[in-house]
Amino acid sequence: MSGPGSSDGATDGTDGRDERDPDTAGTSLAAVLLVHPDSSREYVRAPGEELQTDLGVLTVPADVESGDLLETHLGEPFRARRLRGPDLFNHFERTGAPMMPRDIGLVVGHVGAQSGDRVLDAGTGTGVLAGYLGRLGARVTTYEQDADFAAVARGNMELAGVADRVDVRTGDVRDDLDALAGSDADADTESDPDSGSGFDLLTLDTADAAAVVERAPDLLVSGGYCAVYAPFVEDARAAEEAARAAGLAGVETLETIQRELNVDERGTRPSTAGVGHTGYLTFGRVE
Repeated sequence: MSGPGSSDGATDGTDGRDERDPDTAGTSLAAVLLVHPDSSREYVRAPGEELQTDLGVLTVPADVESGDLLETHLGEPFRARRLRGPDLFNHFERTGAPMMPRDIGLVVGHVGAQSGDRVLDAGTGTGVLAGYLGRLGARVTTYEQDADFAAVARGNMELAGVADRVDVRTGDVRDDLDALAGSDADADTESDPDSGSGFDLLTLDTADAAAVVERAPDLLVSGGYCAVYAPFVEDARAAEEAARAAGLAGVETLETIQRELNVDERGTRPSTAGVGHTGYLTFGRVE
């Protein structure tokens, strides 16, 4: 599923675990966030890479750890931080408007996404949702029809440290639905991610999501969730109607709106900078 930011500058929600494998700690970091303490400037670099700015040049040590204070050749300090989900949102290379962290939080909380889940995702885009789910410990198979977008998403998964658990495929998920639905419950899910008794979670951010929702009972395990993100109300309606027609339980569609509070010496009140609408989320569950 596809905010502000730059791929050169830079969260989730890991709890201080390593980017290369969210299940291990104490190993080298795949990349770090370099933050200049006297400004809002920040950059993402891998160990061994060089940072060149008007503040000077520095090379990130191979053994860099979160919290290390590094200096450029001009003596300007940069604090190294472990990447978290919001940092990835800000610094992933963009191929469009990615799914916002507020929406991702609703998806994760609503469906109870957790380590060990098998997720089928379509509409990868930048890969923000896939990256978040991978860092939670889920194994994600995600489809992106645009080959260039898919290539960017693969690079983003490397940056997030989840390339080993997020499989970015180029193509239309609808073409593979029969194979994905016909998985073998006795197969080895470690060597063949498409094997097993079905997916725990189906996440969709595509204009034709309703066509995939119709197959949710074939794709998901009993109790598995379907979650659809739609920027337009017509698509959300189509997804809800498809979920109901497929016999999913607990079908509902939510609009996500968020307002910032302005806090100053005069008092506190909601921001007047427009309605914070991002999209619609439709949920349903296989009984």
